[in-house]
Amino acid sequence: MAIDPRRIAILGTGKIGEALVSGLLSSGWRRPEELAASCRRPERAEELRERYGVRTGVSNAEAAAGSSLVVIAVKPQDIQALLGEVGGLVLPGQTVLSIAAAITTSSIERHLSAGVPVVRAMPNTPATVHEGMAGICAGAHAGDEHLALAEEVLSHLGRVVRVPERLMDAVTAVSGSGPAYFALLAEAMIEAGILLGLSREISTQLVVQTMFGTAKQLRDEHMHPVELREMVTSPGGTTISAIRELERAGVRAAFLNAIQAAMDRSRELAVEEL
Repeated sequence: MAIDPRRIAILGTGKIGEALVSGLLSSGWRRPEELAASCRRPERAEELRERYGVRTGVSNAEAAAGSSLVVIAVKPQDIQALLGEVGGLVLPGQTVLSIAAAITTSSIERHLSAGVPVVRAMPNTPATVHEGMAGICAGAHAGDEHLALAEEVLSHLGRVVRVPERLMDAVTAVSGSGPAYFALLAEAMIEAGILLGLSREISTQLVVQTMFGTAKQLRDEHMHPVELREMVTSPGGTTISAIRELERAGVRAAFLNAIQAAMDRSRELAVEEL
């Protein structure tokens, strides 16, 4: 089958896979007939077909055939079976974009025909609301044009940075796992508000909007975190008293150690998979 330069196959349509379908269509970058998606269950395929109008089915091979970009959006434990199904069918004229956590480009390349360009990405869960962050890196046969294509595709889910593959475990530890750190912090702050007499609803609104607004300030006004913290921290005031307690409790060191542990585990998983 001839390769259609406009066609994109999304193999695996969990939350991130569906978010990609939604983002590509809502931006107008692709039309429904230019997307093909594969699902494990026929009822899921029918659900996505009705919701988005894209071509869906349970065959990964049928979705990948003729697509210029093949997105692997399955869980890491499912990637070996998927590559066993489509690996020999993907041609060097196609590009593979993998968003399977901890799976190296070389591991994927071993299951593909010689010369197929592979780009690896590590998005995070805010991609489902199109505010995600993804790091990408190139495999042995991927050039700047393949990275640019992956960058453009993933930009519909949020923002993208390029890194060498040796730093992808760090990306996983910082931004891939990052939403869980913020969720834990939010949970602790909400419980503190309840302890101080606020209702759970009001405490949740206060914390979530504060986190959201602070993130927008840091991003949109290009503020350094220290600058923002000092702006809020008055001499002898409430904030410096809170900061002192956080420093006394070793919160900064705990985050450094936690993110190091996440990176170490990411490296272990890469060895275990495939």
